[in-house]
Amino acid sequence: MLVVIPWGLGLLDLDILDPLRRWWLLAAFPGAASFLVPRGPAAAALAGVYAAGTIALLVALPEVTGRAPVRRPSAWTTRPATTRQATIRQATAATRLAAWSAPVRAAMASALVAPVIASSALVAARGGYPLFGFSPTVLTLTVAHFHYAGFAAALIAALVCRALPGDPRAGAAAWSVPAGTLVVLAGFFLSDWVELAGAAILTAGLWLAAWLTWTRIRPRGERLTRWLMVISCAVLPVSMALALSWAVGRAAGLPHLSVAWMIATHGVTNALGFAVCALLAWRTLDRPALATPTPATSTEA
Repeated sequence: MLVVIPWGLGLLDLDILDPLRRWWLLAAFPGAASFLVPRGPAAAALAGVYAAGTIALLVALPEVTGRAPVRRPSAWTTRPATTRQATIRQATAATRLAAWSAPVRAAMASALVAPVIASSALVAARGGYPLFGFSPTVLTLTVAHFHYAGFAAALIAALVCRALPGDPRAGAAAWSVPAGTLVVLAGFFLSDWVELAGAAILTAGLWLAAWLTWTRIRPRGERLTRWLMVISCAVLPVSMALALSWAVGRAAGLPHLSVAWMIATHGVTNALGFAVCALLAWRTLDRPALATPTPATSTEA
């Protein structure tokens, strides 16, 4: 909540979120501080501040889904000297948004909604309330899951799809990540087998996004960007294989890692190795480089 969300918001290229991104830490710090306070009303109130910030993200949903009305600069709020610049800036943003494909919009919409789910679980967990019958421990894991699998993974899949317009594989990855996350969420309420199906869809989408990043996008960056993408793409097959094996073990009653070991392995590698490195790489990637076609056979790191 302190790093991944503000970094990700900067990559969405949505002017409407710029003020929220600049002031994000005012909501994120109370949310993080809620873990330092014993469970109860005070901790829940701190988490509630963060929840309010995540709900504010939904203001961008109409633009992401293509249902926002065209916003024009107002004569009452815009000085004449800046009206033309504001008009040009808004026209450029509208052109950019219009070029987004359906899978890009779906993945980005999913990324905006995921923090709301995470913060709702956080409020319940820090308040000690068993939301939908789930214990505070499970709810705390849900907070992490919907920050990384829900927000970061969906955003990264959307960025891959946006960088490779017209590539059906990128579109499949962008559809699969939010779909897999949604099925995993449904599995919490239905059965372990449904959760396994969601994990399989999510894993397939992330593996595909990683492969496309490695072969098509990584060669376009500078040295630091390429190495960050190497790390994020290299750890993902291992971390998601752990998630898949854990889901299989729970559904089929087979031996599998404990929750503590899953946090130490799958959780840490996905958070630091995949999400943080990938977001850093995308932040350092020059936008003009995305327009440069690169052969898929390049192997330079």
